[in-house]
Parts: sequence; C-alpha cells; structure tokens
Amino acid sequence: MDKQKKLREFLGKYGIYLVLVAMVVAMSFMSPVFLSQDNLLNIIRQVAVIGLISLGVTLVIISKGIDLSSGSTLALTAVMAASFGQAGDWAAKMYPNIPELPVIVPIFVALAVGTAVGTFNGLLVAKTGIPAFIATLGTYVSVRGLALLYSDGRPISTLTESYQYIGQGYILGIPVPVILFLAFAFVTWVMLNHTKFGKNIYAIGGNVVAAEVSGVNVQRNLIKIYMYAGMLAGVAGLVLSARLNTGQPGMGVAYELDAIAATTIGGTSHSGGIGTIQGAVVGTLILGVLNNGLNLMGVSAYWQQIIKGIIIVSAVIIDMRKNAKKK
Repeated sequence: MDKQKKLREFLGKYGIYLVLVAMVVAMSFMSPVFLSQDNLLNIIRQVAVIGLISLGVTLVIISKGIDLSSGSTLALTAVMAASFGQAGDWAAKMYPNIPELPVIVPIFVALAVGTAVGTFNGLLVAKTGIPAFIATLGTYVSVRGLALLYSDGRPISTLTESYQYIGQGYILGIPVPVILFLAFAFVTWVMLNHTKFGKNIYAIGGNVVAAEVSGVNVQRNLIKIYMYAGMLAGVAGLVLSARLNTGQPGMGVAYELDAIAATTIGGTSHSGGIGTIQGAVVGTLILGVLNNGLNLMGVSAYWQQIIKGIIIVSAVIIDMRKNAKKK
C-alpha cells in the first residue's frame, strides 16, 4: 500500500515531466528531423509567445478566474506597437510625419496597451461581480474590434531592425523570445512563491470568503492579477510582431485557448488555488512538441485541433478526479 501511495505521489508531482520526456522520445523515433538543432530551436522560439501568455493565465486560473481576451490583447498590442516601430524610409507608414522612433517607444506602447486591457478586465471582474468568463469574453470581442479599427484591417509592416531583433535576434545563440519567456517565467515564479501577492492569489483561489476574512483585499488583488496577465499578453504581441516583421489585427486568434490548454496540462486546477509556473512552462513545451511533431508527420491541421481538444478535456477530467479524492 505504501509503495502504491508513494508511486501515486511521485506521478502526481513529476508525471507532467515524464510525459514531456516520453513525447520527445516518441517524436524522435517518428521523425529523424525532430531532434535536429534547427528544429528544437524552432520549437522553443514558437512556444515563447504562447508561453508568455500562459504565465499570466496561470495566475488568473489559480485565482479561480479565466481570461479569454489574451489573443485579442496580443493583436491590439501588435498593431499599436508596430505603428510606432516602422522604419523611417517606409513610404506607407501609418504616421508619415513621425520620424523613426527608438525601440523603447513601441516597447512602452506594448506594455501600456496590454496593462490597460488587463486593468479593464480586472475592474470588470472585481468591481461589478460579472463572472470572469463573461467579462473577458466581452473584452475578447471588443479588443479585437479595436485592433481592426486602429489598423483599418490592414497589416502594419516594415519595422525597424532594432524592433525585429526582439523577435528574431539571438543572445549567446539563444533566441531573444526564449530569453524573454524564461526571464518572465522566473519573475512570475518568484512573485507567486515568495511574495505576499503570490500567497494572496492562492488564498483567493482556494477560498475567497476565507481570504477576505483573513484580511486579503480581494478586489485589489484581482485587478493586479488581470493587469499582470494583460501586460504579459502585450509582451507576447510585441514579440510576435517583431518575429514576423508586421503587426496584424488578425494575429493571436485562439492563442488564449492554447495558453489555457498549456496551463491546464501543466496541472493548474480550474477549481482554484492550485498551480505552478514550472507546470505552465512544461505544459507549454508539451503543446509545442505535440504541434511540431504532428506537423513533421504530416498530420492534418484539422486532426491536430481534435487531438488538442481531447488532451485539454482529459487534463480537466484528471484534475477533477484528483480534487474529488482530496475532498
């Protein structure tokens, strides 16, 4: 009995890592290209954008909320940041009378726009009592509309080299998007595990009434949680537009679903109060390996969507059973 209990505890703690290792081994047998340096770099570069969003979504779900607006926030951020990061000699600039701006300007725009959308989400959830699903669904639609309105439905292209470096550059052989993802993952991990704010997030998700009784300002903390999630979606929009050398209002469609999938696969419970940043990182890598492996094997994109949906539902079912046993 003790051995079975220890095995269950081990799998509960490290199972997600074993799944990632098993997937990497399986994909390497199915495709000889999978373990090539170029392909592995491609995987981690691609998952960086979803990974950045998933870090914020993890905090939201731990607090027993949801954020469906991440993809739209990414799109709005991308077009607005790109409009201030176009090359000075580009004839079709959005703002032809503004000279070429230093890269810090579009970076600031991206952070400000993402934070503003996140703050709006937080205010809706915290101050009005609207369920997070409905509040962020409304933002999802409205913010996508703002992205289309701002850009007139057109791509905003030809960005400066310094802007493109954010999405295409390397530091010591490591892609800049990966460095940004890992840096924000570390910062978020520290915040969640070693600050009062992090403890409050777990408390709110575990039992909001008990959190209020113990002196936690639930409304203020909820606003902060959604603000941070929005800011990370803004960073993701900056990175993606830099990588593609264009900001487009159609960017980021369904990215919020991938981010929710990554954090769910990584063990964050939709019942609230349970989740880790390292789990979100591993969940993001699992999705990246899965997508890449299926592409290499020539699996139809339609089947990929079906497989991804099955994985998400399975992860939630496993989570529900785990919580039922604890109760």
